[in-house]
Amino acid sequence: MNLILTVDVILVVIMLVTAWLALTARDLQRAVILFIALGLLVSLAWVRLQAPDVAMAEAAVGAGLTGALLISTLNSMRELQKKKTSEVTPPADASPTPQEANHA
Repeated sequence: MNLILTVDVILVVIMLVTAWLALTARDLQRAVILFIALGLLVSLAWVRLQAPDVAMAEAAVGAGLTGALLISTLNSMRELQKKKTSEVTPPADASPTPQEANHA
């Protein structure tokens, strides 16, 4: 009985640490990966609570579908950011304007 309780406590601590890291991550990709890991850990918690049907739903929706949507959104955001940056930044071979040349 003590071993089971120890495993449960370790699982809860790992879940809390993963959730905290996901919330405080400055890099969005890292936050998404940690969120997916948290979904899988919650699935394990549901298995420990003897609710395999809920565990499978959590794994499929919480980690699988939501994780895929977040990754897709992150990639779309990066592509949009690249487009905006390329529109604003002049080409490297562009000659400086007269005002820029005076300041140099």
